[in-house]
Amino acid sequence: MSLFLKSLTGCALCLLCGCVGHASAQSASSAKRHIPADATEGELHRLLVAAADAVNRQDFDTAAQDYQDYLAKKPDDASVHYNLGYTYTALERPDDAKAEYEKAIALDPQMEPAYRNLGMTLLAKDPRAAIDPLERATELQPQDARAKWLLGTALERSGKLGPAIEQFEAARKLDDRDVRISASWAYALLSAGRFAEAEAAYRATLDLDPEGATLRQAHLGLANSLVGQKKLAEAVPELASYLELAPNDTAARIERASALVDLGKDDDALAELDRAAAAGPETLAALKLRSQIYWEKKRYDEALPVLEKAVALAPRDPNIADRLGRVYLEKKDYPNAVHWLVAAYELNPTANDLLSEVVEAEYLNKNYAVALSALDALSKREELPAASWYLRATCYDKLGQLPEALDAYQKFLQLNKDENSDMYFVSTSRVRTLTRELKDKKR
Repeated sequence: MSLFLKSLTGCALCLLCGCVGHASAQSASSAKRHIPADATEGELHRLLVAAADAVNRQDFDTAAQDYQDYLAKKPDDASVHYNLGYTYTALERPDDAKAEYEKAIALDPQMEPAYRNLGMTLLAKDPRAAIDPLERATELQPQDARAKWLLGTALERSGKLGPAIEQFEAARKLDDRDVRISASWAYALLSAGRFAEAEAAYRATLDLDPEGATLRQAHLGLANSLVGQKKLAEAVPELASYLELAPNDTAARIERASALVDLGKDDDALAELDRAAAAGPETLAALKLRSQIYWEKKRYDEALPVLEKAVALAPRDPNIADRLGRVYLEKKDYPNAVHWLVAAYELNPTANDLLSEVVEAEYLNKNYAVALSALDALSKREELPAASWYLRATCYDKLGQLPEALDAYQKFLQLNKDENSDMYFVSTSRVRTLTRELKDKKR
């Protein structure tokens, strides 16, 4: 999965921008009242008119007070509880809004807007709790695309991607021109790992001419769906389109650089990493990718300071320590190579490849006894290849342990398949020499 799926988790929030604000909750002015016949009803009517006027002026504090005064005299009015909930929503008092919507529902179980606004109020902090009222809203208004979209969003945020996708698809059948529905559908498909379907959904979203955050997320989502299918050549320009709209998204730049590396475009990848670095200190992911490029291009002197920054950020990452050790090996700085390769092995002592690298580094650093000890440990885990037997033989030879060296050279020659290698010629020569020397000693 792409590194950017995490950055896409804000997509649904962007798409629902305003859903629990002033304009999204059904307006309090929707309630129609008859002309009162007596003084008490006259006062109640006056409060409702005053509250509606305050709502129209967006003076929600005054509207809330008028509705409270009304309910003090007539507490069983479902519509006014609903309208008070609406003003609390506008005042960003979600707990109070929730309580009023619930009172409205208790008094009038068929009031669809109350279920919808209750679900929207719960959506931000408790999407699971939002599911039930939004399901009821869709039951009461089965042809309302927006209600299904809201229900799909609650399901998606609750991790119920399959049912969420079903709701988004149902919403699209009712309204296939709503860009928010299309974008939410695409995002849910991407989150579910259905990359080919997500690609088609994001292309459909872009065809609807989205704007702002929806446009940015559509390009990013399309790029991620393409990365998920390993269509890197198509993903790179989509990431570029996204970055034109979100130039400060360093994670996206690193993702694009990674795709460029996989396409063999190392110089373009480095340029993208440089643009990401211009925004501030490089992240660990950027440093790892940069060091990989330098390693593959054999630019070891440039790789070292990058890896030193990386190891400072992640001192317990064996892969960074391993890369540092390998770079020092290439530079023939064997003491430092030993230091970092041993450190990498200590961080991941079950990795046989790291133990093999320790053997190589200790051997090149002329620590022959230590190299033999590491070979002994490795031989207990796996069958040693021919090259390891050559190293073992050479270590014994350097330490003057001639019988052991002869046995190891002979074992190497039994396993070796390349009779043109330097190791083969050295081994055959040393077998002859050691055989003669050991015979002379016995005389």
